Amino acid sequence: MNACVLTKNGVSLIDKVEMALSLGQRLKGLLGRRSYEAGCAMYLAPCGSIHTFFMKFNIDAVFLDRSMKVLRIVRNIGPGRMVFGGIRAYSVIELKAGWFVWSNLEVGDKISLATTVQ
Repeated sequence: MNACVLTKNGVSLIDKVEMALSLGQRLKGLLGRRSYEAGCAMYLAPCGSIHTFFMKFNIDAVFLDRSMKVLRIVRNIGPGRMVFGGIRAYSVIELKAGWFVWSNLEVGDKISLATTVQ
């Protein structure tokens, strides 16, 4: 999977964002992992809803529209749950529950993903 940086107004919020853009990558997502590193996230697109069946840890989710505007933020989603992002949701960012400083991001914010140079 390719990695990107999540930014808001040119400021980096998350330095390692894994991209899940193919059907196979989206189906797998975070499944099979025992945990997820703080400071990392996964971007799934297209994806308007998520589930945490068979997951072993809690996640936070940020649902976005096609223009990368934050539509909904759902925190501390436990295993065995389903979450719908809303009718306009096009993509979602999943991250380990509890580590992100949520004062840096709110509903209505516009964010962007930039490919990292390796």
